[in-house]
Amino acid sequence: MLLACGALLLSGCASMPDSGDVRRVDSSPRSDVDSQVRVYGVSPGKGEQPAELVSGFLEATTSDEENFGTAKEYLTKSAIKRWQPFAATTVLEQAPDVRVETDPGDRDGSGKTVVLSGKRIAVVDDTHAYKPDEQPYEERIHLTLSGSEWRIDGPPRGLILGESDFQRIYRSVNKYYFADLGPDAEESRAGDNVLVADPVYVRRRIDPVTATVKALLDGPTGWLEPVVSSSFPRGAALGSPGERLSLDDSNALKIRLNDRAARISAPRCARMAAQTLFTVQDLGEGSSQVSGVRLERQNGSELCALSSDGARAYAPDGVEGHPRHQYFVDSEHRMVRLSDDEERPRPVPGPFGADGAGLGSVAVSRDERDVAGVTADGQSLYVSELAAAAERGKVRLRSRGGSVEHGLTAPSWDGLGGLWVADRDPRQPRLLRLRGGTGPADEVALPRLDGGRITALRVSADGSRIAMLVKRSGHTTLRLGRIERRGTEAAPKLSVGALRAVAPKLEDVDTFSWAGDSRLVVAGRESDGVQQLQYVETDGSPSNVPEVPGPNGVQSIGASEDQTRPLIAETRENGIVRLLPNTDWKTVDQDGSGPVYPG
Repeated sequence: MLLACGALLLSGCASMPDSGDVRRVDSSPRSDVDSQVRVYGVSPGKGEQPAELVSGFLEATTSDEENFGTAKEYLTKSAIKRWQPFAATTVLEQAPDVRVETDPGDRDGSGKTVVLSGKRIAVVDDTHAYKPDEQPYEERIHLTLSGSEWRIDGPPRGLILGESDFQRIYRSVNKYYFADLGPDAEESRAGDNVLVADPVYVRRRIDPVTATVKALLDGPTGWLEPVVSSSFPRGAALGSPGERLSLDDSNALKIRLNDRAARISAPRCARMAAQTLFTVQDLGEGSSQVSGVRLERQNGSELCALSSDGARAYAPDGVEGHPRHQYFVDSEHRMVRLSDDEERPRPVPGPFGADGAGLGSVAVSRDERDVAGVTADGQSLYVSELAAAAERGKVRLRSRGGSVEHGLTAPSWDGLGGLWVADRDPRQPRLLRLRGGTGPADEVALPRLDGGRITALRVSADGSRIAMLVKRSGHTTLRLGRIERRGTEAAPKLSVGALRAVAPKLEDVDTFSWAGDSRLVVAGRESDGVQQLQYVETDGSPSNVPEVPGPNGVQSIGASEDQTRPLIAETRENGIVRLLPNTDWKTVDQDGSGPVYPG
């Protein structure tokens, strides 16, 4: 049983006997409790039996107590010292079933084993990183008599939470680190101040600012670490282990660091402050964002200070761009575009908007100066300026796949100036990156796809991550890989590593688009075969963005990292449709295809 302040009693902890039917510890009713209500555990009652005691312990771990004081009352003294609640968090589809197991070694009746079981959907590790991991779950907890009362002497590893409790207790935040551009640093249109989002989970109500800053100082999560770096020196930490951080009345944040940061240069300190500001920017009161960050030495003297205005040079939208239009291919195979206040598309300036353009798919650079197009037969890639006087130029890349299905995918631009495309020729499938859009085509090494093939791709603006649709054994899944850069400027060696599932609950993904620093919008199907439109985070966790009612039969979708911009989609029945804020989906072209934002 849990107690919520405001005299609200939540009866999720049912009394359970030692034998008989399996019962579930069901705390889901609390998901409707107001977010400002604090929930506290209830101490063990006198004479509680093993299953009942374990149920109470699990309930107590879902409370809003900082150090789990009530949950520890269910443990023996030695178990309290061993239990590490943040070693890992196991997320189950529902709260676990609890049953008492007969213990053959229990000869004197002083020990009992309680079995927890359920369906695991994810694990959050000790670096706060979320990882989807769907499989059956079972764990044993041992109890012993402490005097006349049962207590847990073999606690579980970390926390065990049902999904509804996890979503109530935790929130996702983006840490930010600088992209390791390697041989691409000199040619990057965005310079070397490219921030990459690294999503982690922190407790929603227990000092989230301090927890988030500590997670930032600890460095990037293991998945992202090979392609980013932190400007904080190794070993940098808060000046005092017990220090608690909070925003002042002007929504500014002051952080005192230990001596590891005492002698860093002013430019490096500015980068540290930028990482911090964008990491904590959404932790301000209400809808207010953080106004500035001041970093201090251990003695309280200032290292540097950075205002939100001064941080604009580091803002992620510097590489994402500020899109003015949405683009697609019309029924005449020309490239057309729309602004938010236009209802009818217009051909783009230059050769791609002219009659006879013969395009099948297009992509626009983040600054909307260059455009890439694949011909309707999927065999040729052209790149041109988006200007009236521009020329179509020569073929930049040619596929020998022989069909649209086996030809080139729709291309994608990163914010550094690179153009990415996959050749689906069954005899020689390749992933390629064209430097500057028109430079040499560098082949990108891929991990084993186990017989799968890439059918679509889109690269993040920061150039550090690539999302791909991979078709295998009749199903198409969405995979995210990190882009690793080695070699030299003259001979770069690019590879995609550590592919992971991004929408693990969908058996088939039809289309997707980047929709934030660490978010994608996805149209796909679960086992029931009904298409749904949803947002997902790049770590595979469900997004907290409200679900969008999708139009029927979405075949392709375009979104901006700026969430105030409308969605645009190609549908089977209504052609190109668009969702402006506070409106319903509206058709803008009955016969168009391949809608995209710059990127």
